[in-house]
Amino acid sequence: QVQLVESGGGLVQAGGSLRLSCAASGRTFSRNVMGWFRQAPGKEREFVAGISWTGGRTYYTDSMKGRFTIARDNAKNTVYLQMNSLKPEDTAVYYCAARLEGRTLVDGQQYEYNYWGQGTQVTVSS
Repeated sequence: QVQLVESGGGLVQAGGSLRLSCAASGRTFSRNVMGWFRQAPGKEREFVAGISWTGGRTYYTDSMKGRFTIARDNAKNTVYLQMNSLKPEDTAVYYCAARLEGRTLVDGQQYEYNYWGQGTQVTVSS
């Protein structure tokens, strides 16, 4: 079982930056593919970024490439999402998610992720 707790959300002006963190419990973190998703008001939850066990492979939704960076620190059981050049349309609740231990595919399919955090709100003002 993996428990995930996100932090780092808040209010930021357009063009600003935020770094989200997701702290994971459990001893399997280094063998869990991790991902970030987001859900804007009135919209479906969408994939943002994913990262492999060691961080050697990352995968992003096209619209976020170049602005968002996912990274992980297995020694700290933490995955990060660095968000730069934020836009009002980035306003959403951001969720951290983990795949089952041992799975290696890094993709954006929500059904592939078995553990979810409670989310952290990011609001970007214009």
